[in-house]
Amino acid sequence: MIRRVRRKGVQATKECATARNITAVFPSLDKSISEYASHEEEEEVIYYECKHEVDWTCLPDDTLVGLFSLLNYRDRASVASVCRTWRCLAYSTSLWNSLDLRAHSLDWDMASSLAGRCKKLQRLKFRGAAAANVIVSLKARELKDLSGDGCRDLTDAGLTMLAARHEALDTLQLGPDCEKVTSEAIKMVAICCSNLRCLRLSGVRDVDSDGILALVRYCPNLTELGLIDCAVVDEVALSAATSLRFLSVAGSRNIVWSSAAHLWRKMPNLVALDVSRTEITPNAVTSLLTTSTLRILCALNCPILEDGSDSVVYHSKDKVLLARFTDLIKGLASISSWSCLLPVGLGMNALLEWREGKSVQEDTYVDLTGWTEWVLSHALLRIAETNTLGLDSFWLKQGTAAMLSLVKSKQDDVQERSATALATFVVVDDENATVDSARAEAVMHGGGIRLLLNLAKSCREGVQSEAAKAIANLSVNAEVAKAVAMEGGISILAALARSPNRWVAEEAAGGLWNLSVGEEHKGAIAESGAIQALVDLALKWPSGGEGVLERAAGALANLAADDKCSMNVATAGGVHALVRLARFCKHEGVQEQAARALANLAAHGDSNGNNAAVGREAGALEALVQLTCSNHEGVRQEAAGALWNLSFDDRNREAIAAAGGVEALVALARSCSNGSQGLQERAAGALWGLSVSEANSIAIGLVGGVGPLIALAQSDAEDVHETAAGALWNLAFNPGNALRIVEEEGVPALVRLCSSSRSKMARFMAALALAYMFDGRMDEVANATVICDSILKSGGLDGARRLAMRHIEAFVQAFSDHQALSVAASLWAPTALQQVADSARIQEAGHLRCSGAEVGRFVTMLRNGSPVLRACAAFALLQFTVPGGRHAVHHASLLQKNGAGRVLRAAAAATTAPLQAKVFARIVLRNLEHCQPESLK
Repeated sequence: MIRRVRRKGVQATKECATARNITAVFPSLDKSISEYASHEEEEEVIYYECKHEVDWTCLPDDTLVGLFSLLNYRDRASVASVCRTWRCLAYSTSLWNSLDLRAHSLDWDMASSLAGRCKKLQRLKFRGAAAANVIVSLKARELKDLSGDGCRDLTDAGLTMLAARHEALDTLQLGPDCEKVTSEAIKMVAICCSNLRCLRLSGVRDVDSDGILALVRYCPNLTELGLIDCAVVDEVALSAATSLRFLSVAGSRNIVWSSAAHLWRKMPNLVALDVSRTEITPNAVTSLLTTSTLRILCALNCPILEDGSDSVVYHSKDKVLLARFTDLIKGLASISSWSCLLPVGLGMNALLEWREGKSVQEDTYVDLTGWTEWVLSHALLRIAETNTLGLDSFWLKQGTAAMLSLVKSKQDDVQERSATALATFVVVDDENATVDSARAEAVMHGGGIRLLLNLAKSCREGVQSEAAKAIANLSVNAEVAKAVAMEGGISILAALARSPNRWVAEEAAGGLWNLSVGEEHKGAIAESGAIQALVDLALKWPSGGEGVLERAAGALANLAADDKCSMNVATAGGVHALVRLARFCKHEGVQEQAARALANLAAHGDSNGNNAAVGREAGALEALVQLTCSNHEGVRQEAAGALWNLSFDDRNREAIAAAGGVEALVALARSCSNGSQGLQERAAGALWGLSVSEANSIAIGLVGGVGPLIALAQSDAEDVHETAAGALWNLAFNPGNALRIVEEEGVPALVRLCSSSRSKMARFMAALALAYMFDGRMDEVANATVICDSILKSGGLDGARRLAMRHIEAFVQAFSDHQALSVAASLWAPTALQQVADSARIQEAGHLRCSGAEVGRFVTMLRNGSPVLRACAAFALLQFTVPGGRHAVHHASLLQKNGAGRVLRAAAAATTAPLQAKVFARIVLRNLEHCQPESLK
């Protein structure tokens, strides 16, 4: 065992040393221990090897409880199973005074298992109406603070039961969109929870006078009330709530502001009011700000007020108006400067005395700054969520700085909500995940990256999740992504990706997904250990948790595009994990990213064994073939792309066909005429890859694959018609398919490509397909077949042949410099030949790999009676044997085996041969000398 000791005259305390060792077992301690140790004096860090293991039984109970308090509640539950002593200590009520269950599905079994530890529970956060119905089983009768998110389905009965079982509640916060809750439930809350001090409800449709007056009658200590985004609020009844000091009616739409301002001016203790996102008028604001007690008025995003902002008059020295046309940061600073704490229980005279600095009785306090931070963070988040147009100036000048200021708050929920707001306001188009560069870079320049990364290192999982989400969204911007990497964000996200909390892991994986887009970050991600964490995520949630799975698979897909990282993904078990997702997960987003990841893994066939490894994985090819039938276009596209890459492996190619890939891909090519260019390209590409095998080529023709490929060959998109031309070239090798191409009116389509495509490769492969079709082999099939009417009407086979030959000849001439050809033919000098080769070379053709049969056919074509075909064959062999080409040595070997040297020399010496054929043949002979395999030299 290695223990770190920090010293400056004294060694580290036993507790610190012990804590550092336990972090290896419980990662949630790491951040807390770092903070703990940072307070110790240190000058030198030394290491020594401990001779004895730590005897945990010797640690004092209070030390263990202190260490356990640094663990999250999952790890606390785990340590309870170590021994009886630890079980007793881990069940200490002091460790179970707060729970955040938002990331978990709280069911009856879970509640029953936690009940024994929740007798002294003080604070609880939950998500969803289902969890609300189960909370009573925790038997936390002393619960003081209850906060619920996602309460859209919470009913009056559910809320009433919560209130009746938790009469000691001091704070109750529910939202957003509590649309099924009515004033009847508010009345029951008031009756059951008479000690209620703070009530915040969001999205209640109708808060009538009965509900408000019940709060006034039964909750004498109620000092803070939030009725946010409520359709109807009775402003008259609210004026009777004389105990209120903090009131928020943000987003409420029916308030008569002339009446409200008149009535609320008379509320004796009201010191802060939030009217954001309402239709409050300038006159109402002026009236309210002349109230002697009111000090803070938050009125963000109030259109009527903003239009008449010049008419608002108030004393800015002792009042703060937070609006888009005021200085928010200055306002927050003013509130902090008054006092961090505002005495509660002050009447009018006492409040005036407090303002004058006179002594007052300080029996209870309300955090004025804290309330302001809460309502401001809520208002900014809501504004960001609506994505209102015309707010760019506000966000850049004030909004960003305000959110970054709130990130520094000491309140967990304010930090969390501010991080969510930062994650939200930078995204201007959810559907396309478009991030506003100016906003993202404003966060970066304001120091937001470091602030968010510090939040991400928090031990509070809700804060971790939202901070990671903000980092993920900001990292869509390349400049921000660089800043995140430079600040150490990759290692932080990698650590969060290992979190057992679903939401934390999901957002961390999303951050790694966005960062992995940049090539410069992939190495750092691999070094951080994130690849193993992402693979583990893909295996951890085989069902459910689709957000985690999609982001993990997306990040792995990006990483797999890098050769070295693809090996790391495979070594970490990524092939098995991704195939498992493709086979069993029904979520389309997960399927799409898993297929994309497998496509990228299979794209490195020449440099590693991942292509073959994917094919060998049980069920991989069958799953990808099945995904080509998905209703989701993205899934079909990525599955076809994966099959295309996998088809470069001979064994995979045949296995795909055996799994029904030919029929599935032909059906996909037939149905994708209105699909995206990416889908069309991959459908044609997969058929191109399969058609390398003659058996597959014949099968494609028999199941009707020729027609869809001809249709794709007529696309205006270069990538689409280029891959379709490649598939048709392979298909045309078979005489039966060649005739089908003619019958399906493919000759005009190929002629069009050969003559007018901007892609040299498309023109080249179209010319070769035409050469295959009319080199004489198709004639035997045609003579034994009844020619269809469409061929006869278009001039018959002879007419199609003449059209093809004319354009093949024009294609070859387009790559021929006649002056250079003449010079080369007269001198046969190496420099002259090289000049012709350079002008004729098609760079991308070096990536094409021909079989022995194909090379043999071109050799045979050199002896064809047609001078056009002889020139075309020599031109093709020139492309395949250019020294340095990817498969030049392979092709040279095949030519040697086919005895091509004699045929090439004859073609070069023939007096009746066209000039191109003679010179190109001589260049091929020269290429063979340079590309000759070592075994033949």
